[in-house]
Amino acid sequence: MSRNEPFESVPMANDHPQQAISLAQALMAPRIVIEDIQPTLDGGAFAAKAVAGQPVPVSAKVYSDGHDKLAVVLHWRAAGDEHWHSTSLISLGNDLWSGEFTPQAPGVHSFCLEAWIDPFATFCYDLEKKYQAGVDIGLELQEGQTMLGQAADRCQPELQQRLQQVREQLNGLSSGEQVAMYLHPDTTLLMTEAEHRSYLTRSAELPLDVDREAALFASWYELFPRSITDDKARHGTFNDVHARLPMIRDMGFDVLYFPPIHPIGRSHRKGPNNSLQAGQDDPGSPYAIGSADGGHDAIHPQLGDREDFRRLVAAAAEHGLEIALDFAIQCSQDHPWLQEHPGWFSWRPDGTIRYAENPPKKYQDIVNVDFYAADAVPSLWIALRDVVIGWVEEGVKTFRVDNPHTKPLPFWQWLIANVRSQYPDVLFLAEAFTKPAMMARLGKVGYAQSYTYFTWRNTKEELREYFEQLNQPPWRDCYRPNFFVNTPDINPFFLQQSGRAGFLIRAALATMGSGLWGMYSGFELCEGAGLPGKEEYLDSEKYEIRPRDFTAPGNIIAEIAQLNRIRRQNRALQTHLGVTFLHCWNDNILYFAKRTTERDNYILVAISLDPHNVQEANFELPLWELGLDDNAETQGEDLMNGHRWTWHGKNQWMRIDPNYQPFGIWRISAGE
Repeated sequence: MSRNEPFESVPMANDHPQQAISLAQALMAPRIVIEDIQPTLDGGAFAAKAVAGQPVPVSAKVYSDGHDKLAVVLHWRAAGDEHWHSTSLISLGNDLWSGEFTPQAPGVHSFCLEAWIDPFATFCYDLEKKYQAGVDIGLELQEGQTMLGQAADRCQPELQQRLQQVREQLNGLSSGEQVAMYLHPDTTLLMTEAEHRSYLTRSAELPLDVDREAALFASWYELFPRSITDDKARHGTFNDVHARLPMIRDMGFDVLYFPPIHPIGRSHRKGPNNSLQAGQDDPGSPYAIGSADGGHDAIHPQLGDREDFRRLVAAAAEHGLEIALDFAIQCSQDHPWLQEHPGWFSWRPDGTIRYAENPPKKYQDIVNVDFYAADAVPSLWIALRDVVIGWVEEGVKTFRVDNPHTKPLPFWQWLIANVRSQYPDVLFLAEAFTKPAMMARLGKVGYAQSYTYFTWRNTKEELREYFEQLNQPPWRDCYRPNFFVNTPDINPFFLQQSGRAGFLIRAALATMGSGLWGMYSGFELCEGAGLPGKEEYLDSEKYEIRPRDFTAPGNIIAEIAQLNRIRRQNRALQTHLGVTFLHCWNDNILYFAKRTTERDNYILVAISLDPHNVQEANFELPLWELGLDDNAETQGEDLMNGHRWTWHGKNQWMRIDPNYQPFGIWRISAGE
């Protein structure tokens, strides 16, 4: 079904607040109720999220007085399109209607629902019931002829002729044959096209933010280009990174993310392990952005020049990798903006600049801009937007944003919308470890992805609660979790004390739990040495160059590659949605299923949360979801090693040895 003409003026569902109304208002109020439309965020104040090429399920409660049948239609279009696409919703009973549509390209879309009383559907429903009950339907058949004639009278010639043909074909048929013809789908379609839509009611238009697939399914690998060197005394370059591309590709990653690549300030430069004294050769933190060599739009000269960067972006693309950059708005005290735009910053009464703090942490090497300073509105906002656009024009389409929750929400809502209006395939990842309401709000204002609390969820109860929360509204519609297992800032206590098995556990949880996951370089080598009592790395790479031997014994490179391969080969694993927790009688084993809507790809995941001890458990196969009885046979396949077998019945037993592999990933299908 399609509809090309613009909407006419019709009553809006739920358009009037609950208050006394006049008779005139009552006569004009909608008779049909359209409510609880999904997906929607805050009543349409923000756009729900979707992915180009993937169906968007839409549902609503639609009802009216009386027993007349309703017709409900979903309309959608991309921003800027003149014409609407349309499809009918189906009734699921109890006033719930459901359907779906598939946006084809990234960008802002809108959708709405229309409903009307359908006299012909009501007629057919009553006609069939009476005929089956053996009630005389002579008058009903005459009424049907009248309805066909009235419909023909209000139609264009082509449709009018087709309706007249139906009327003529009814003549001479028996009662049963006439009933069959009235109920035939072709007759219904003709009458739907001719329907004048009694009591037509339309919902408000609701926004939908459509991203490319990488917003929902991607594997991130983070590295410091300066550390791609075999000598701590030699600063790595973009050209050195070329040698790492094949291995990163072969591990199954598709996003290669760099911390800031800009010039680093000298003033108050931090030394090893965040010390306040830096030696002449200490590289400093890349988050202290800006020096005499330039600011956010410049490249650190020791990394290379702009042509080197362009060659790296092109080489990465040849390996199936896209480059993601950090967008960190803070500045070093040597940033050119302090001289060019002092009014963009906060100054203390003694004339010194206010450096950044997150008590008790102090960041003497960086200062923050003041978004609402008199001199900063709107010039600072535009300058920051232009920084992003500049890197987009260099081929960067993904940005990890540092601490966005410490910057104004209106700024992000404007900047992201402005950038994506020009480049709809640009994605923003929020590095926001903060309160839930703020993390959700960042998703609402435009962030395609976010860091998560996953880093600190370790027990079975914690993980299950968190995974299920992410599958429920409003999180489901506004927030896409990127399960980073570690970051340069966060060395989780679990990884500091769990050994190789612990790294495999967290890798399995991340790769199987979400369509988005990421790891910081060194995770594949099981690096976990931390500062005592802190979730920070000893000899942190944020403050020094850190060469690595990526072939060191004990690495988990092969396991990571296989986990990523499993994700690519199984659609059920390419999202955080669709998770179901199943019965497993051991609190140290997390056992869940991920499956497609059609159940044609069904994955079972069992992960021991104990990196030190063997765990055993009885568990259930979800035979009921495959339409099988409790004694049925099913086929199992271990996706880590390819082993196949036949399961007999619902009740099974597992044993997980962390010294071998602390998890199992099985694809299940009905038996032959």
